[in-house]
Amino acid sequence: MTRLTVAQVKDLQNQGGMTFSNGAITSNGTLTVSNIVINGNLTGSSGYIIPNQSGQPAGSFLTTNGSTLSWTSNSGNKGIPNSISVYNSNSTWNKPSGVKRIWVKCTGGGGGGSGYGESGAAGAHTETFVDVANINSISVTVGGQGGGVGYNSRAGNGGTSSFGNYCSSGGGQGANRRQQHDGSTGGNPNQGSVKIYGGSSQGHRNPPGLGHGGCSYWGGAAPTSHRSQQWAQRHRSHAAYGAGGSSGKNNERGGDGRQGIIVVYEFI
Repeated sequence: MTRLTVAQVKDLQNQGGMTFSNGAITSNGTLTVSNIVINGNLTGSSGYIIPNQSGQPAGSFLTTNGSTLSWTSNSGNKGIPNSISVYNSNSTWNKPSGVKRIWVKCTGGGGGGSGYGESGAAGAHTETFVDVANINSISVTVGGQGGGVGYNSRAGNGGTSSFGNYCSSGGGQGANRRQQHDGSTGGNPNQGSVKIYGGSSQGHRNPPGLGHGGCSYWGGAAPTSHRSQQWAQRHRSHAAYGAGGSSGKNNERGGDGRQGIIVVYEFI
């Protein structure tokens, strides 16, 4: 067997080349390789070293946190919520295991209707994304419904819904709150990346009655009736969350508004 022992190899201009020392090979310039076959593991501290593929699920892809590379499984549900939490009353959102970001939809409560054609306005709606990688819990406040009243009294306003300091949606005004016999204005979207006013309501009608409440982000109000039977109040639970209360007829009590809602889409 022939052995050639050298400490250094340089080009004809005595530049660059390679140095051999203690089993290590060092390139003294730019190393250009058109084809390389590695029989073993490729290790080192360079930012260009790709993590070992052994044991990684098929379809995995490389991701970075800004300093290191790692393999991430392509689970097929990217962009799809891992879970959804829905709140119809005050509570606390507690982060499920593995969740890193959430998409919050927040709707205020609807105002109540009156008994003479004036209806209640809907609660506002706001939305935002929240990075919860370092957050474990967030307070949840859901705005209640405004109560309906008879004739042309001032009906109750809907309550404000909020999700911590990230989203806040004001409740819709009750009938006759803004001005006697006129329609009320929808709730104000106070805080969030997306801000939508609640639907406004109808004013006095002749003959009295048949005034639908304001529509919310989620849909319309309770039904009205041609006859005197408190239809809006009896069927107020059929209204969309945050919708205003529809009016009563001939001095009968107007319908209550519908309470707000908060929906949290949770992503891993």
